[in-house]
Amino acid sequence: MISQHYDMVNIEQNDKTFDLFYDAEKAGFMEYNVKENILEIIHTEVFKEFGGKGLGQELVKAAVEFARKNDYKIVASCPYAKKIIDATPEFKDLLAK
Repeated sequence: MISQHYDMVNIEQNDKTFDLFYDAEKAGFMEYNVKENILEIIHTEVFKEFGGKGLGQELVKAAVEFARKNDYKIVASCPYAKKIIDATPEFKDLLAK
């Protein structure tokens, strides 16, 4: 398990999810699969009470960092993750063709 910390945000990477904690309370998650050096982001969710804090972007950032570290390309099946990756020039190089 890998943990990434940002001020009040903690992201724990598990076998098929990144779990997001805000001030030690679970605030959301991202589901993913890895197959043949492709990281597929399936679903990203931040719970309503934690909305508006940019936490979904932190989940996408954690997935991108995980992909870079492991030389994976990304397929963003999740519309939210795709939107964030498409809008962030430094993430676009990781998109699978």
